[in-house]
Amino acid sequence: MEELRIEANGNLGPIDSSRIPRYAGAATFARLPRLDQVAKADVTVVGVPFDSGVSYRPGARFGANHVREASRLLRPYNPAWDVSPFENIQVADAGDMAVNPFNINEAIETIQQNALDLTSGGSKLVTLGGDHTIALPLLRAAAERAGGPIAMLHFDAHLDTWDTYFGAEYTHGTPFRRAVEEGILDTEAISHIGTRGPLYGKKDLDDDHRFGFGIVTSADVYYQGVLETVAKVRDRIGNRPLYISVDIDVLDPAHAPGTGTPEAGGITSRELLEIIRGFRGMNLVGADVVEVAPAYDHAEITGVAGSHVAYELVTLMADSAVPGDRFGAPTGYAAQALGQEVRRPAGFAAAGKE
Repeated sequence: MEELRIEANGNLGPIDSSRIPRYAGAATFARLPRLDQVAKADVTVVGVPFDSGVSYRPGARFGANHVREASRLLRPYNPAWDVSPFENIQVADAGDMAVNPFNINEAIETIQQNALDLTSGGSKLVTLGGDHTIALPLLRAAAERAGGPIAMLHFDAHLDTWDTYFGAEYTHGTPFRRAVEEGILDTEAISHIGTRGPLYGKKDLDDDHRFGFGIVTSADVYYQGVLETVAKVRDRIGNRPLYISVDIDVLDPAHAPGTGTPEAGGITSRELLEIIRGFRGMNLVGADVVEVAPAYDHAEITGVAGSHVAYELVTLMADSAVPGDRFGAPTGYAAQALGQEVRRPAGFAAAGKE
């Protein structure tokens, strides 16, 4: 079948859904070209079908393709930013990494090397998981590319800073403890967002604080709102090289039932998207969306959420490619069209900085 693609600014974009139905053809992310169809990619989307590190329900190994299928509904213009990300930069889908499902240590090494290979020409990665174990090798690769420790924002219902499970040091509940121990995170600029639910004991929080993590719980987002959440994060991170890791279970099970360890009381998909939009102008060097488990996903609710989160992360990277200071840049939607005050939080300036 002939691929009728949208092309702009020399970039090969998604298949034109006005000429080829969305449900037809190969399911690359957002119907974008494969990596082997372009000369160079500024952002590479890659899947990691690995879930051997889970502690409860398996199935996230099928998450990347589930998100790709849901992403067929994405469109090339993002009105929340007034940005057409696939015009600004070349984005391509590299398919899936082939990792050993029976040997976690080998899988981690493979993911790290593949991430380094995919970024060797200057491309940034947006990775679709897979369970949260994969964040550790991705952070290792991102820190190596950045030349030192990097800032991190971790969206999750859980801390993922536990020490071991059944004596295993590398699981989906331990990646960020290992990352701190390895010195690849800037401990003055790391934070969890959306945490909630029971813990094993108060020591979990004590350890997390000792590692340097700030915590914005899901209740904090509810009571303080998106604007204050974003302002706190921007103040803490500044312009450091930033990695964003999104466990889809940061969302309430009403918005993301298809995940391995759901917790009641989570944030909404609207809140998550608006928080990410509030990071306009920040120095995003890599990101992942993990723990989508399609076997538990009714009506693709979780897949749709995951695809939109990945789309916003790609947009953030694409927006940063525009010359000039993007902090406080105008946004889209009807507020501008109606001549009203510029929408927030995308690119909003914190109090006293306008």
